[in-house]
Amino acid sequence: MTYCVGLALKDGMVLLSDTRTNAGVDNISTFNKMHVFEKKGDRVIVLLAAGNLASTQAVVNLLNEGIEIDGRVRTLFTVKTMFRAAELVGAAIRRVWETDGKSMEEHHVSFDVSFLLGGQIKNGKLSLFELYSAGNFIEATADTPYLQIGEHKYGKPILDRTAKFDTDLYDGVKLALVSMDSTLRSNLSVGLPIDLMVYRKDALEIELRRRITETDGYFKMLRERWSAALREAYRTIPRPDWEAEKSG
Repeated sequence: MTYCVGLALKDGMVLLSDTRTNAGVDNISTFNKMHVFEKKGDRVIVLLAAGNLASTQAVVNLLNEGIEIDGRVRTLFTVKTMFRAAELVGAAIRRVWETDGKSMEEHHVSFDVSFLLGGQIKNGKLSLFELYSAGNFIEATADTPYLQIGEHKYGKPILDRTAKFDTDLYDGVKLALVSMDSTLRSNLSVGLPIDLMVYRKDALEIELRRRITETDGYFKMLRERWSAALREAYRTIPRPDWEAEKSG
């Protein structure tokens, strides 16, 4: 499994993905799940993938080669808007299902894929989409400025409580990392290293791209301080006085 999270904030976008893929406790591998399509000055488009590895890789390969639609081959470097980019990824998902879906069903393998697609194309708005296995999608909004795929339940509470549209971009990095740390601690199917990308609105080039391993000093500090802060908060919250009420 995997965990990917994206935040679409007032000043830009934060995208984070793990790299673990496993088919059992004794078959664990590392694969890149962050795919970047960048043409400086024109577009930055980032695709995060979760689900069946063979199917997600097939979708990415189709997008790299191009998909023929209405007699024209289209790629993420030729679409004019982020909405059209999301439509193109949806078309690629459906093409893979048309090719492999029946065979997968015969072998009792689920066509389980999902993607986060974020970025900006020149003269267009910054957008973040979540795409499902049917090829349909939703878009993040100012009211809900983050989207998740994969093992999202462990990292969701911190985002629900703190992620706002006007959150500072690098405070958003902290939130994404805390969300990932919560998932790493609670689910063995998600693992280091993790890939981070930061994009500043209207820059049309990536501001920061970093692979974070277990030796990364900042991530180690964040994990330790977040754990300590949770323990301290737990200790300082008063105990319930229900027993006293019962005695009275």
